[in-house]
Amino acid sequence: MASTIFAKAVRPSVAATETSGFVCNSCRRQQSSYRRTRKALRVKPDPSFLPSTTETQDHIIFNPPSSAPNVYHTPSKFLPITDPRRRLHTLAPSSSAATPSTPATSIIPSSAPPSARSLPSVRPQYQKKYHLTPEQVEEIRTLRAEDPRKWTRVRLAEKFECSQFFVSLCCSAPEVKAEQDKALEEIKRKWGRRKTEAREARQERKKLWGQDA
Repeated sequence: MASTIFAKAVRPSVAATETSGFVCNSCRRQQSSYRRTRKALRVKPDPSFLPSTTETQDHIIFNPPSSAPNVYHTPSKFLPITDPRRRLHTLAPSSSAATPSTPATSIIPSSAPPSARSLPSVRPQYQKKYHLTPEQVEEIRTLRAEDPRKWTRVRLAEKFECSQFFVSLCCSAPEVKAEQDKALEEIKRKWGRRKTEAREARQERKKLWGQDA
């Protein structure tokens, strides 16, 4: 008797009237919802994946990615006549072997990528300068010490035509750094528990960067 009562309490019979509270009527899948789900998942394939209806034989489909890592991965045959990348193909080493009668649009680059020195530079090349004298370096330190908020590293670099890194090597402004640290501490005080723990976890992960190798 006790076992029968225990079995009914653990696994009530579906036919019992008192088991209506155990059945979730809203969780049942009806025919309308099943048909709607199948219709949403019935996605037609892209036309490019279907067999061609106009071509009578197999053909090559050239579909490069949206961001190709190198312009030379696209053959000249697939580039329009007005495409500026054709000019880069002419700068390849294979262009030197072309005859003067061969048009530039028909030059096909070699399989090997061209060297970096054969390509034009995108930005003007930066030449280091060693033109500052000890007197000018002392002037940089004097200006930085007099008014560090006016004579920032950017202004000093523009005035003496040097890099900001060189200015930071010559002099520093500890009072400005102390104010920045104080402002950063005020910002950190407003952080909640989750953000504080996330920043601490980030610092712990940075310590492991050099140990992955």
